[in-house]
Amino acid sequence: MESGKQPLLSTGEGDQAQDEQEDQLRAINTSFASFTADSDDIQPIKGVHDFFREFYVESKKLWYIAGPAIFTSICQYSLGAITQVFAGHVSTIALAAVSVENSVIAGFTMGLMNAEVSVDALSICMNILGWTVMVAMGCNAAISVRVSNELGAAHPRTAKFSVVVTVIESMMIGLLLSIILIIFRKEYPSLFSTSADVKEIVYKLTPLLAFCIFVNNLQPILSGVAIGAGWQYFVAFVNIGCYYLLGVPLGLIMGFVLDWGVEGIWVGMLTGTIVQTCVLVFMVYRTNWNREASIAGDRIRTWGGEDTDAKENDVEK
Repeated sequence: MESGKQPLLSTGEGDQAQDEQEDQLRAINTSFASFTADSDDIQPIKGVHDFFREFYVESKKLWYIAGPAIFTSICQYSLGAITQVFAGHVSTIALAAVSVENSVIAGFTMGLMNAEVSVDALSICMNILGWTVMVAMGCNAAISVRVSNELGAAHPRTAKFSVVVTVIESMMIGLLLSIILIIFRKEYPSLFSTSADVKEIVYKLTPLLAFCIFVNNLQPILSGVAIGAGWQYFVAFVNIGCYYLLGVPLGLIMGFVLDWGVEGIWVGMLTGTIVQTCVLVFMVYRTNWNREASIAGDRIRTWGGEDTDAKENDVEK
């Protein structure tokens, strides 16, 4: 007895759909396999001299984009940061009020013992961290542009080398800023506050601040690479998961439940940033740049209308 139910696809239709999928996969694999880098792509680096020559060339391209972006970011951020500097010399409560308004992390510390001093100290650290992060955000914009442009131009080696150059320079900047803070850890708190208690806490938090600066000069670069390569969808989930689902809850647990205070909140959130950085490092390390350049080329042809034009020409013929 035959069933009255009919299959969604007949045997012929199913075979046709399967053949179309196989053709699409075969076309994609053929595109990757037949990809050839543009002749203007940098040649493989075979020695120290080649490395430094290309490093210098890429650095000029990078800072041509990053320089104006960093300048703009610092100017915009300084409007609020300078306000905190002056508020700290009025009174500790004035600095606390400004910092709570400007900083989510500082707002969490309002629930800690001796909250006014804790908020003041952490807000000073966040203020300095914000200034340094503006440099990294400028490099973030620059590397995003560089990677997307070079992949679109079929220059996979140039795109990969631009990542190397930006990571090295950003880490060097972060390391330099961290060393400067460590050296002047007894002097710089006086720029923000006249309270001895506040300056003492800032002094104790400086090593953690220095490490945070170093990490936060790397993470935005990797995010910029991901944006330039077109991985925004995946990176968005990485950012949400690592920071809001891991870092913030862990910071609250360490700060309030374990009673680690300001350091606990900061360490918890920094842990989320470190995990995020590790995930992005793994993604970039495993990247097949020839494949990414081939994908970028396909996107340009599709969005540029070349495939449509080709089909229309075939129909006319």
